[in-house]
Amino acid sequence: MDRNSPPPPLPRRRVTLVDLVLIGLVIGMIVYAVYRVNDVLVYHWNWERVLSFIIRFDEESGRWVANLLLQGMFTTLRLAVWATILATIIGVIMGYWRRCNNLTLRIISRTYVELIRNIPPIVFIFIFYFFISSQIFPLIGLSSLRYDSPYMDNDLFRFMFGNPRLFENFIAGMICLAVFEGAYITEIVRAGIQSIGKGQWEAGRAIGLSHFNILRDIILPQAIRKILPPLAGQFITLIKDSAMVSLISIQELTFLANEVAATTTKVFETWILVGAMYFVLCYFFAYVFAKLEQRGARANR
Repeated sequence: MDRNSPPPPLPRRRVTLVDLVLIGLVIGMIVYAVYRVNDVLVYHWNWERVLSFIIRFDEESGRWVANLLLQGMFTTLRLAVWATILATIIGVIMGYWRRCNNLTLRIISRTYVELIRNIPPIVFIFIFYFFISSQIFPLIGLSSLRYDSPYMDNDLFRFMFGNPRLFENFIAGMICLAVFEGAYITEIVRAGIQSIGKGQWEAGRAIGLSHFNILRDIILPQAIRKILPPLAGQFITLIKDSAMVSLISIQELTFLANEVAATTTKVFETWILVGAMYFVLCYFFAYVFAKLEQRGARANR
């Protein structure tokens, strides 16, 4: 087959009897759950009250604006993006330290990975928020920022970080997620570097390259191709893990969903809707990353 020719089409998948049985079981479980809610719990569904918390009409501006649930979804996205960037920086540094020749750096990175991976995330979040951030943030002046200053009270800052008055909470949640997810990205980076054969290092030394130049020009370009797919999956995981920071009053989607459920008393509608919003977010990014991965695979051929 010619190198430039398109790949052969994938075989079409046929619906089998097992597929039909499984689909029927899923539909039956949904129908049974609805029956139990309606007849046993005597629950009265009212989707209109919950849907109004997605978007509302602002009479002052005369246009539709995001309401609590949509604002929470935007905060979740901001947390995921910034935490992924910070976690990637941590993961790349720690991942390299896991494979370097310096014993002290290997001990530090190994301790970091084992400590984070073997502590429940909720416990880690509480420890960081109540014992670490409460001591560090005042020292670096984060608690004394003027939220009404033109540097913070503007549209660009709100788009990137949300409400300026909640900036300190946002940073605390972002660092919590980044440090926690950074341990897993560390292992992804370590595995990516380790997957490159020793012959690549030896070839670089043979032509007189330094250790840093070998890593930058030979090892990392090859390792990145193997790192990016699991890193994209880690971003999707972080979107779901961001719900944990609602426990420290970070006003993301799960936190605001609790307020909506308490205000409307429509628990089922609220959490079904929030679950659907999380699903749409994660499925959208999974689809985008899959397409980018396919395009990268075709480019590499």
